[in-house]
Formats: sequence, C-alpha cells, structure tokens
Amino acid sequence: MRIDIIGRHIEITDPIREHAESKGEKLNKYYDRILQITYTIFEADSKGEHKVELVVDVEHHDDFVAHASGDDLYGTIDQVTQKATRQLTDFKEKFKLGNRG
Repeated sequence: MRIDIIGRHIEITDPIREHAESKGEKLNKYYDRILQITYTIFEADSKGEHKVELVVDVEHHDDFVAHASGDDLYGTIDQVTQKATRQLTDFKEKFKLGNRG
C-alpha cells in the first residue's frame, strides 16, 4: 500500500507527512484491499481554513473520496480520515451482506 501526501501551494513538512501517514496506515484494518492512499492538502484560504482531500484506491471498485476543511490542519486530516473510515466500513458491510438483505 502506497501513501502519497501532496501539497497544493503549501509546503508539506515532516510532522505533517508523519501525521497523515500514521492516519492513513490505520485505514488498512478497515478494508484490506487498499492499493493507494492520496492526501491532497490545499493552502489555507482567506478565512484560514485548510482543505484536505483523501482518495482511497481499492481493488475492483471506484475510488473512495472524502473532503474536509477546518482551521486546524491536523484536525482536518483526522476528520477526512474518519470520513474515509466510515465509507470503507459501510462498503465492507454491504459487500459482506451481498444479496442477502
């Protein structure tokens, strides 16, 4: 599994990279067929809000995409990771149930 952290008009420092990678690695326990995780972090806008996009590429399915914005960059990374976790767990439950429901 590959984890990419991309900065759009913002420098990705080592602490930001380490935080995003540690959060991204935890997604693998919710769905084990993850191929790639990409965090795209956008520069803070005029209101001081950071925007983060998370794309999770999985086998045999469209990518899962989550967005979040907030004042605290680390909190925003946590928030977008939580949204992706929810998407992956919902998909896994739906996949396990199949046509039984």
